[in-house]
Amino acid sequence: MRRSSKKTVFILVTCIAIACTPLWWVGGEARQVASAEGSSSGMDQALLSTLTGTSKKGGYREYAALHNQANRPSEEIVIEADSFDRTQDMDVTVLDHFEGSTGRSVRTSDSGSIEWKFSVPQDGLYNIGLNYFTVKGKDSDIERELRIDGKIPFTEANSITFQRIWKDESTTFERDERDNDLLPSQIEVPMWQDMLLKDATGYVEEPYAFYFAKGEHTLTLTSVKEPLVIRSIKLTNPQTTPSYETIARTYKERGYKNAQQELKIQAEHATYKSSPTLLAYNDHSSPAVEPYHVSKLRNNAMGGWAWRLPGQWIEWEIDVPEDGLYQIALKNHQNYLRGMAALRTLYIDGQVPFEEVRHVPFPYNSEWQMTVLGKDAENPYEFYLTKGKHSIRFEVTLGDLAPILTAVESSILELNAIYREIISFTGTVPDTFRDYQLEQRIPDMVENFRKQSELLYRVAKTLTGPNGKNDDRTAMLNTLAYQLQDMADRPETVPSRVEQFKTNVGSLGAWLLSVNEQPLAIDYLMISTPKAELPDPTASTWLSLKSSTMAFFASFFENYDDFSEDKSDKAVTVWITSARDQAQTVKKLIDDTFTPKTGIPINIKLVSSDILLPSTVAGEGPDVALQVGNDLPVNYATRNAMQDLSVFPDFEQVKTRFNPSAMVPISYNGGVYALPETQTFPVLFYRKDILEDELHLKVPQTWDDVYEMLPVLQKHNLEFGLPQRGLNTFGNDTGTTDIITIGPNPALTMFLYQNDGELYRNNGMKSGLDSETAVQQFKKWTDFYVNYKIPIQADFANRFRTGEMPIGVIDYTMYNKLSVFAPEIKGLWAFAPVPGTKTADGTIRRETGSGGSATVMFKKTKNKEAAWEFMKWWTSKETQIAFGRQMEIRMGASARYPTANQEALSALPWPTKDFSILKEQMSWVQGVPEVPGGYLTGRNIENAFRRVVVQGDDAREALEYYVRYINEEITLKRQEFNLPTEK
Repeated sequence: MRRSSKKTVFILVTCIAIACTPLWWVGGEARQVASAEGSSSGMDQALLSTLTGTSKKGGYREYAALHNQANRPSEEIVIEADSFDRTQDMDVTVLDHFEGSTGRSVRTSDSGSIEWKFSVPQDGLYNIGLNYFTVKGKDSDIERELRIDGKIPFTEANSITFQRIWKDESTTFERDERDNDLLPSQIEVPMWQDMLLKDATGYVEEPYAFYFAKGEHTLTLTSVKEPLVIRSIKLTNPQTTPSYETIARTYKERGYKNAQQELKIQAEHATYKSSPTLLAYNDHSSPAVEPYHVSKLRNNAMGGWAWRLPGQWIEWEIDVPEDGLYQIALKNHQNYLRGMAALRTLYIDGQVPFEEVRHVPFPYNSEWQMTVLGKDAENPYEFYLTKGKHSIRFEVTLGDLAPILTAVESSILELNAIYREIISFTGTVPDTFRDYQLEQRIPDMVENFRKQSELLYRVAKTLTGPNGKNDDRTAMLNTLAYQLQDMADRPETVPSRVEQFKTNVGSLGAWLLSVNEQPLAIDYLMISTPKAELPDPTASTWLSLKSSTMAFFASFFENYDDFSEDKSDKAVTVWITSARDQAQTVKKLIDDTFTPKTGIPINIKLVSSDILLPSTVAGEGPDVALQVGNDLPVNYATRNAMQDLSVFPDFEQVKTRFNPSAMVPISYNGGVYALPETQTFPVLFYRKDILEDELHLKVPQTWDDVYEMLPVLQKHNLEFGLPQRGLNTFGNDTGTTDIITIGPNPALTMFLYQNDGELYRNNGMKSGLDSETAVQQFKKWTDFYVNYKIPIQADFANRFRTGEMPIGVIDYTMYNKLSVFAPEIKGLWAFAPVPGTKTADGTIRRETGSGGSATVMFKKTKNKEAAWEFMKWWTSKETQIAFGRQMEIRMGASARYPTANQEALSALPWPTKDFSILKEQMSWVQGVPEVPGGYLTGRNIENAFRRVVVQGDDAREALEYYVRYINEEITLKRQEFNLPTEK
């Protein structure tokens, strides 16, 4: 019976595996050819040429069009860096023979500017090149603003990026106790680099060409962030890259022969990379990926989704066994861009060997493919390689998409400007029965609609190519183009279509982001004799079936969320409620720096955030929990579940790491029940182009300035934004930070604290919102909505992007989102301290509330000293810097970590000017206290707010009414926990 049962189970599992086997495992074409002729994915080249002149106002393409008839002199002008003429607010050090260089170089700091004077003997266009060396900073790319003769030549020159070079710390992958590969740490490889100044976004492929008239000029570099060593600056015009036909003819003339050797390079073992986010990863899509394991994690592929942004490159070093002609093939997976090709530029030993490999296409396919670089299937490109070491680099490029994206970016800015002009007459909710006569009020509206419609139709036709077949790439373009054309034909319908128009323009912005991305995964590279037989990139049916069956059985035993290793009583159990990336990073930091130094074993477990309460009640909770909301420590402490950390001898020293305001929400009744991890607070975001250029307004310093600004904004039907939700934060399962409505509204706390108000009085026994100050500030807050009609709820990021809300007070982590979410307005926005209240002596008070997350120790913890050592280590400057940088390395700038450790925050890669503003606002931040029953404070403030703003009740009466509920709940909870109550 037992044998029969086993046999039945095996047959059943086998049938399930066969049924679930993806069709692409059955087999596939082993050889594709990546031809430059197909790099445009069927784009209409005639239409494409009409888009190259489209540019945003003040952009590089507009600048280049003004000088397109200028000469390209062959003479090279060299400016030695140490010959600088002057500096301003910059620390400059002159270095002799720095890092093996000849002559002298200069080290420029992360703030201030440096200027050189030089003479140009001949009018013309020149590329500007820098010979530079990256020095230790905050592990981010270096940025500089470029001025020529004191002026910024075009908007892109506001931010010139210089890349650092990175590599894996180890050439082999370490494994954890469960035999899963760990991701290697990323370290910078400082070296001398030569770079022609170019567009970091990839919208302009060729290096910038600058026009210089004959005579004397100045060149100024202003630091945006990070220090940089400069050896020399060149004005040059490099030689053009030859065609493959020319190179092939040269090979034939020199008698080069085909090599008879073959090399396979596993892509996950890259030598260098442009970004630390380019990490090897585990690809489990096919058992043919090398190396592969049915249940264990193996770092077996390189690139993928992380390798998608223009300018990112990965480089491999090869050791060629003999001189000769070789072909280059890549086993790759491009299942991201349906109907499109991901493009890469090939560099061999730092040079593009011929023009045809400037745009190497990798078309969409759901299967892994073996792609050979070549003209066609029978004619692969031949590369002459000498015996010895060579480098092969592939860089993300936009190719023919560059002018298309530039045109669409320009269109988005134009359409948003039209939208703002329309709503200045109609408002965001027009009266459908009113004729606004927009065609008379905005004379160029119809013409602009037609112009932008024609542009978007051209873009769509360019993408569809000669076959004219539309797909998901062109659907959005055609939809908006049709709407614009129809609104031009029927301008009287514009007011009733404003909302849909805004939505479509927002969708066009999302389209721009998606098309800009060019992801590609690589399993390995093959360097072999031309036309050599290559491995099949797909798995056989039997291998697929076998792997599926083994993976099915292994799924009953593998747990990828448990990082526990030590089962002894000495181990400290730590729960993390964010995501696997965070858990792996913490685990590696523990293994590298904590456990070896202290000898304390740590068991890490990744759990969902809602499991903490039931596990604590059941007595099965952890010793330490990371990334919990600020409301939790006091809430649990009143129930005797949290450890008071102030009893540890060195607590007073540890708490100096944090802003005193960060300690407020985790302190209660003389004890402190957590250590702060993150701290967030509001700042004032504003659109420079709208506020300063269009409306000629200054950034408001006080609330009186805001009152003066509001009529101007409202005259144009634009909005001022105030925070609408509580500031308590917690990490979610994606690793980002969510804001939840449990605390008092940050706008109210801002007004309250700037006028010496308080949320609670008598040591938390009563609400402080019944004071005269609180009533006045509550009325001041609600008056913004009642009298000035600012929106109660708004998607700030979207409205800020369109310019509908060009200024607003919002959490400073919005900086991360805008940097990634809205690339078309890069350089058009900034942030400042929040508006303040002016005192009698002229001082401006800018207090705000704050929120954040914390790490806690549970009272049941047996080895409290060990847990305390871990908490001290985790919140230390060194660990917080390492964790913050690793998060940014893995997830990009959108994951910049809002650490509560003040020294660690200053070490994260913020632009110098931005961080100085952040630091200024931080000095005004106040903590929001937590008390028993305080969870009703935020809820009842919201109730009172709705009564006033929505129902029109009196502010004083509404607030006093709900303060009674707050006080009743506080009293009940204090009685429940045997705490003193005010009689």
